[in-house]
Amino acid sequence: MILGIYIVTAILLALVSLYAACRSIDVRKFLAGAFFVSSGILFYLCLAGVSVPLLGTDVVETPKISGSRAVVHFALFLLCFYFGFLKKPKA
Repeated sequence: MILGIYIVTAILLALVSLYAACRSIDVRKFLAGAFFVSSGILFYLCLAGVSVPLLGTDVVETPKISGSRAVVHFALFLLCFYFGFLKKPKA
């Protein structure tokens, strides 16, 4: 039950973030920083071999999952960085 709530909440937050990122360059800049920090922390957890329990469930995020998430977050960082800082908006 709680895992389902986590999944639905994650999907809703992702959609809201995507909508806001399409509308505002400042949101893309903020998301670039957030994805950079997140990818760094996840990569560290992967290298250190730390398993992270998901609060309120019996699910544990393994270091392999953290590494996969780090790669995805770094790709999202590159996208947000390009569209937030490098590409000039159309007049």
